[in-house]
Amino acid sequence: MTETTAPPRRIRPRLDRELIVVTALGFIDEQGTEGLTMRKLGQELGVEAMSLYRHVSGREDLLEAVVAHLLSGIDAHLDEQIAGSWQGYLQTLAHEVRGIAVEHPAAFPLVATRHPAAPWLRPPLRSIELVEHFLSTLARHGFDDQHIVQTYRGFTGFLLGALLLESVAHGGSVGPADEPLDEGGADLPHGDGMQTLSDAPTTQRLQPLLSEDHSAEEFEIGLETLLDRLEMSLSQ
Repeated sequence: MTETTAPPRRIRPRLDRELIVVTALGFIDEQGTEGLTMRKLGQELGVEAMSLYRHVSGREDLLEAVVAHLLSGIDAHLDEQIAGSWQGYLQTLAHEVRGIAVEHPAAFPLVATRHPAAPWLRPPLRSIELVEHFLSTLARHGFDDQHIVQTYRGFTGFLLGALLLESVAHGGSVGPADEPLDEGGADLPHGDGMQTLSDAPTTQRLQPLLSEDHSAEEFEIGLETLLDRLEMSLSQ
């Protein structure tokens, strides 16, 4: 009589915040943001939803963590050879952000539409750390304060418009913003602007300029630039 050996037990990876966030991103990539609930995410991980609340306070906290994960380390991934000039810096940064929209089209609208870290920041460069890197880099290249802020506004406006369209073309969905779903007592995103800027001196110095509203002027400049490009193209 031959002995049968039981199949080895599947060892689950240790549940932690990083695993939960990465799994949530994978869920969004496959099924979109709308269907993501703590219960379904728990099923993906083979645990009860209540187990997730030891690591994330709820769905809102989870979505914020997914956005932070997508944007983490962008500045460290920039091609140093290309980024040696301000033009090269903007070029390589734009391609890094575009990579998020192309690789995660269903998740990119979160980057573009959720509340930034402060009300005067503009998606998709929405974290204090990333904006500080952007502003201080332009300052090192000799930009004065007005031109730094103008470049920040123009650059983020270009990225947001172009990459939202591209993410939709790759299967993403840009609909009305979801009502905050408070699962597990998550902190809802109403405390924007409360973060300290002590570690972001350039951002702190430029906060008054960043807080000014030039939406109408930026719209007209963008429209005139488009018309000039079309006229140049038609005249060739």
